[in-house]
Amino acid sequence: MAARDRDRFSTTTRLRLLGEQTAARVYRSQNKRQARRRPSRLTGRAALLALVLCSLIVALAYPMRQYISQRAEIADLKHRQEQARARVEQLRDAKARWQDDAYAEQQIRRRLHYVMPGETGYVVIDPGAAKQSRADRAAAHRPWYANVWDGVDRSDASDQ
Repeated sequence: MAARDRDRFSTTTRLRLLGEQTAARVYRSQNKRQARRRPSRLTGRAALLALVLCSLIVALAYPMRQYISQRAEIADLKHRQEQARARVEQLRDAKARWQDDAYAEQQIRRRLHYVMPGETGYVVIDPGAAKQSRADRAAAHRPWYANVWDGVDRSDASDQ
């Protein structure tokens, strides 16, 4: 038993135990550092890659916006061009119709109330229009500010 105690207190044994304890501490500290590094794996390469990607996005944002706006403008111009073509076709049709004497005569009779010799022309007046014109005639004999207030009252009554 004395040999065992001596062995336990020998320098070699103590150095070996001290080395094992130090190795265990170093191993534990390395594991802790690695555990801390794992969640944030942002290395220098990753940061450089992120910087390059952000630079590309910023550099391409303005040209892409211009491209999209120009495409929208082109589409709008094409739509206007189609509308203009349709309007030109309508005007050509109207011009061709006016070249026909029968159509021109029909429009003259309808718009200008012309009649051919020997015909009797009649104009039908809307009864509602006659009542309204009588009210306008009555308003002509009153002062202007009374007409203004009547207009305000009528518009207010129509809202309710």
